[in-house]
Amino acid sequence: MPAAVKKLPARTMHFALPLALTLVMTFFVSGVATIRAIGFADGMLSSWMESWTASWLMAFPIMLFLMPVMRRLLGRVIEQK
Repeated sequence: MPAAVKKLPARTMHFALPLALTLVMTFFVSGVATIRAIGFADGMLSSWMESWTASWLMAFPIMLFLMPVMRRLLGRVIEQK
């Protein structure tokens, strides 16, 4: 049997969650926006990847900053277990 894959420590979640969320969300949102703007034209994939990169470069640091702020704000209006 292969050895079990070692998991990352729990403390990495505060970095890994926004990283994964912003990568996935900006990928799809920039794709939709690019297709709506230029359609399935020549160079669409290249334009999409450029848009994705720019979107992610903005989204990731914003998400790192806003995630704890939003948790606190929502904690005021959402009942906790």
